Amino acid sequence: MSRSNLDHPFAAPPDAGHVMVVAPGIRWIRMPLPFALDHINLWALDDGEEGLTLVDSGLGNDETKALWEILLAGPLAGRRPSRLIATHFHPDHMGLSGWLCQRLGVELTASLREWLFGRMLWLEDSEEFTANQVGYYRRLGFDAEQLEGVRSRGNTYRSRIDVIPVRMVGIRHGDTLDIGGLQWRMIEGGGHSPEHACLYCAESGILISGDQVLPRISPIVGVWPQQPDAEPLSLFLDALTRLRDLPADTLVLPSHGLPFRGLHPRIDELLAHHAERLERTLSACVEPATPLQVLRVLFTRVLDAHQLGFATGETLAHLHHLMKKGAVIRDLGSDGVWRYRRS
Repeated sequence: MSRSNLDHPFAAPPDAGHVMVVAPGIRWIRMPLPFALDHINLWALDDGEEGLTLVDSGLGNDETKALWEILLAGPLAGRRPSRLIATHFHPDHMGLSGWLCQRLGVELTASLREWLFGRMLWLEDSEEFTANQVGYYRRLGFDAEQLEGVRSRGNTYRSRIDVIPVRMVGIRHGDTLDIGGLQWRMIEGGGHSPEHACLYCAESGILISGDQVLPRISPIVGVWPQQPDAEPLSLFLDALTRLRDLPADTLVLPSHGLPFRGLHPRIDELLAHHAERLERTLSACVEPATPLQVLRVLFTRVLDAHQLGFATGETLAHLHHLMKKGAVIRDLGSDGVWRYRRS
């Protein structure tokens, strides 16, 4: 993806345990992640003379807790946190939400479906969960060794969460939050997670985009074992169309990468990227192909187990989008594996 028309007003992120002011009353925090995508951006918004609204929590581990303690005792000292907003349920965004809410004495604010899905996955520890995971990946064409890996890993979401709060304050598309006298409107994303919350302030010309629009990569748009027939790519493309209505000079604060201006060309790049992926997906279905066979056309590099799970979800998302359009047909073979072919 070219990323040719983006303006990055900040050349480098703040160091761990430090903050950087990116606009009046908005501080940038960066937390490490133990993945190939090795960081997440969090945001602290002044909320009145002494208040503070936090956006996203970081991963639920001891390293992130220790960095929050440094921030609260240092750069954020003297401000009274009033709420924590989670853009969506993924572990790097909601993983430390319970601990942070309890530590600060605040409520979690999130969209209902994000909180419900995160709370459900965090509590899930049943044999039925693992059996469903294994059955799902068997239909995609995983071999015995890969399926044993799925079985042994179980519910990886739980291992990256400290606590998902037992209660929350719900927000929906179109709701506005008064933060420090400025109005932040919730714009619902889609495709990457059930009810992703982007936050837009017209007065400041700023969009906190979460994972919905990123400057360097396309967020994962995937089909997962809990909804094996879902078609999330349409939701993602629709959300991009909504966000493209924002002013061209909007400053975008993403969850990964550097803040940027150039929202419209970036959305155009994302749309073009998925159009190209759909063409490649369709070409892979000239002859009946399993999801893993299609995946090898879309992802040519070597993938570890973590990356393979995301890649299969992305592959299914593109296949199901083509099914919705009537361009691809799915058959269940006698071996219990799905195969996709051009209609």
